[in-house]
Amino acid sequence: MTAPLIWQKSTYSNEGGECLELAAHGGAVLLRESDNPAVVLTTTRKDLARFLQFLMVVPAAHARAVAAGHAAAGHANSGGSGGRRV
Repeated sequence: MTAPLIWQKSTYSNEGGECLELAAHGGAVLLRESDNPAVVLTTTRKDLARFLQFLMVVPAAHARAVAAGHAAAGHANSGGSGGRRV
């Protein structure tokens, strides 16, 4: 008989049922949403760690790109496009 999965929620999760849950199963990591537990994603610990690293890098890069875009837009609007859209 297979042991039941032990699903864990983040301590940041609220009680509203919108949580990501994780369970270890052999060498795999299973992920599901608490409000739709029938849908389960399977990945490896290594791939999950890469994904989490990506999520930490992307917001900072996005913020820099948005800030650069605002600066460039402000510069372009201060004189020279002649009203043309590119």
